[in-house]
Amino acid sequence: MIQAVVVYEVPSDGKPKRVARLEEVEESFLGDGMTVVDVAYSGINYKDALALTGRPGVVKKTPLVAGIDLVGTVVSSGDDRFSPGDWLVLNGAGQSETRHGGLATRAHVDPALAVTLPAGITPARAAALGTAGYTAALAVARLKREGVAPENGPVLVTGATGGVGSIAILLLARAGFEVAALTGRADEHGEYLRGLGAMHLVDRDDLAEQGRPLQSARWAGVVDAVGGHVLANALAATKPGGTVAACGLAGSADLPATVMPFILRGVTLAGIDSVWAPLAARREAWELLARDLDLDTLDSLTEEVSLDGAINASERLLAGDAHGRIRVSVSGA
Repeated sequence: MIQAVVVYEVPSDGKPKRVARLEEVEESFLGDGMTVVDVAYSGINYKDALALTGRPGVVKKTPLVAGIDLVGTVVSSGDDRFSPGDWLVLNGAGQSETRHGGLATRAHVDPALAVTLPAGITPARAAALGTAGYTAALAVARLKREGVAPENGPVLVTGATGGVGSIAILLLARAGFEVAALTGRADEHGEYLRGLGAMHLVDRDDLAEQGRPLQSARWAGVVDAVGGHVLANALAATKPGGTVAACGLAGSADLPATVMPFILRGVTLAGIDSVWAPLAARREAWELLARDLDLDTLDSLTEEVSLDGAINASERLLAGDAHGRIRVSVSGA
């Protein structure tokens, strides 16, 4: 039997409602998969929190094992890149959307987008990074590829106390960037953000409402995990030739912006797709994390919960009572 956190759709007042619960399932419940993995760790990201608390927009079919991240050892492999006993990491790739995910003691996966656990990163730390860390690395790599450099000026990170924001600040500060962190609770989280490497704190209220379509040019680049007016205002305040990497919608999926930053300043809006990023981009992101991230600092901003604590951790994350990273110990390592 497999221990798994499964999302179901149940009737409620005449309307379907999503619920998640920890239970035992037969391995046949997992369906076919080219590669069988014993899962050691998963994690709680923003999308996991939405799925585990019954919010719409993540889980596309039910019943489905939740967990968009998976770190584990190969039991049997249908891919020449992996052999039994190898450690692999799989982020996104439809997990917890249309495919069973990592919040289970065993998984049947398509390994096409899985990467080998990078040298120098333990399985526990890989899970602590998870989709949030991998997405942050994709965004930072994209800024660098677009020519954003420390000498161009400060880089803004929105959603700064979240998983993506926290890891992005660490990576940018380590690379020599002057980092500004957007937060709505500077008094509460200021010390935490400065400890990650942020040099400036920006009040979220300054970007929360509709602003002018073109504003004072402040940012050489932006890593945005919020969307909505925050993203629109960040674009309007980006320097000529700058790049904004959009990788989340914690605030809103809307983009109430104009074309003016693009046609008058040559600003680039770069979308970051962490779910279906190609294997080469995944490898680049994980190599960046293994090379440039201060793993001791990662440990200090990570909390660990057991599989039966995943749902409660999701509720705390959405309530704003958790920041940094939440790792789920499924079977340990």
